[in-house]
Amino acid sequence: MSCASGPKRIPPGTAQPDKFLFEQGTAALNDRKFLTARDYFRELVDSYPQSQYRADAKLGIGDSYLGDGTTEARILAISEFREFLTFFPTHPRADYAQFKLAMAHYYQMQNPQRDQTETKEAIQELQAFIERYPNSGLMPEVRTRMREAKDRLAESDYQVAVFYYRNRWYPGAVERLKSLLARDPEYTYRDAAYYHLGEALVKLDRAAEALPYYERLVNEFQNSEYLAEAQKRIAELKSRS
Repeated sequence: MSCASGPKRIPPGTAQPDKFLFEQGTAALNDRKFLTARDYFRELVDSYPQSQYRADAKLGIGDSYLGDGTTEARILAISEFREFLTFFPTHPRADYAQFKLAMAHYYQMQNPQRDQTETKEAIQELQAFIERYPNSGLMPEVRTRMREAKDRLAESDYQVAVFYYRNRWYPGAVERLKSLLARDPEYTYRDAAYYHLGEALVKLDRAAEALPYYERLVNEFQNSEYLAEAQKRIAELKSRS
């Protein structure tokens, strides 16, 4: 019994050939020999449909694709983890499969200046995890990754808003920043959003509307690089009233 990409012969007389394949695949995966690991796991999945190790081998195939690190491999990983969730929806490691599915999208997120489709996909899959597996031990890491993905998406909008502001299209900046804060009120760098939203509103002679954003900045971000400027704006705007 062998696989196309290399000899994966099961020793004669092996009492539990499926267990042998699983252990060899796991060892190869731990050694970052991803193709070899995939060969062992695939042999198990294809040849031993009733094996108690089949579900974990399916996860191993997905993990081996993630380990490869290419865009093409991550797409294949997504397929493997989706199949796992389809065929083993109540498996004890279904939460792991959902997490890895989300991470396959997370690893493909682009920088804020580029297309954010994968960021949105990552957020969607992380949210699915939060809703389906509220008691999972993976939840702390999921919430961390969710915050990072949401920050990436918000940063994309923020940079567009700053571009509008610098080009003196203040209505566009206001609209974009208000939308950002409404969609993601916990944006990690919202002090910058508060500041530029306040500035854009001042430029539009909407000082009364601008003041609360400067005040939020001062109250929520005592170490912000915009703190001193916000304090000056608050004093200035209050002196006008």
